[in-house]
Amino acid sequence: MTELRDLTPHTAIAREQACRDGRQRRLLRTFLPELVSLERLLAEAPALVTTDLVARVALKELSLPIYRADIGSTRPDAPVVLVVGGVHGLERIGSQVVMAWLRSLLARVTWDQHLAQLLQTVRITLLPILNPGGMYLNQRSNPNGVDLMRNAPITAQDRSAFLLGGQRLSPRLPWYTGDPEQGMETENRALETVIRELLPGRPFSVALDCHSGFGWQDQIWFPYAYRRRPMRRIASVMALKLIWEQAYPNHNYRFEPQSRHYLTHGDLWDYFYKQVNRENAGVFLPLTLEMGSWRWIRKRPRQLLRLDGLFNPLVPHRHQRVLRSHLTWMDFLVNAAASHENWLPAHEEESMLREAAIMHWYRDTQ
Repeated sequence: MTELRDLTPHTAIAREQACRDGRQRRLLRTFLPELVSLERLLAEAPALVTTDLVARVALKELSLPIYRADIGSTRPDAPVVLVVGGVHGLERIGSQVVMAWLRSLLARVTWDQHLAQLLQTVRITLLPILNPGGMYLNQRSNPNGVDLMRNAPITAQDRSAFLLGGQRLSPRLPWYTGDPEQGMETENRALETVIRELLPGRPFSVALDCHSGFGWQDQIWFPYAYRRRPMRRIASVMALKLIWEQAYPNHNYRFEPQSRHYLTHGDLWDYFYKQVNRENAGVFLPLTLEMGSWRWIRKRPRQLLRLDGLFNPLVPHRHQRVLRSHLTWMDFLVNAAASHENWLPAHEEESMLREAAIMHWYRDTQ
């Protein structure tokens, strides 16, 4: 089959769909409608969107694609916003939020002059469904039973939560880290390839990984998950938090390092953060959006009877509310990336913000 990167976006997606037989298409419409919707969205996208197939995941008789979409500046020194969804197959709402935002961008770029000008200064890269095999199987892990968020080569420096922090006992149990001798899984290697090709040399880049998780409130998590000490760029995270709260004081997000909740082995974004910031002078901030699923369960307790009900809003009006509620935050990240020179701390301001961040988030761990 011809690789997607060798074709225009419209021809590529059409060729991909045409290559599937009728039975495979029926299976995808039933078990992976998000992939069908994504392919339709990309096939109808304007020419300014480029599409690539970064990897394939084998699952029985299926070969499931991992798509990448790019829009915006092609300058190698332009700031980047990287958006990822579907790392955990059960958390379909993460991919759906990414696709809702992409759909909004593509609809607006045809008439929104401000957005068109903004895209000349910033690059947006999206991987809406990183774990298509897990989503097809309606399970958290990938088809090999590996939790992709526990699969990176990094080990917690203190006691991690039992099982939840990552375990090597069996892929039949949740939060399996995989076999370290085998390296990272196909999906994570694909993401690593994108990051290594995309981020070096950039003055600023930010990643947003969209998940749903237990909690009453939507949360923005940032590294580290493998240790309780602050990250080197903590002043930049505090600066981002402050400009967000100044611009949107009535927001409903809670900003915290993941280590305030539990430590984990193999955290994917800890690994990428350390790799990118070790090799580059620019700033890279990986963030995780954790949408609080307890609110959906509280309002509809019978969702507890369905596995997907633990992680996704099942009532249509509530589902639509979630899809639109994060658009402002994602638009903000694009604007913040494009204007990073106006808010990133420097010199004495960085020292002051670092001390403020430590007092705010790490006072109990010092």
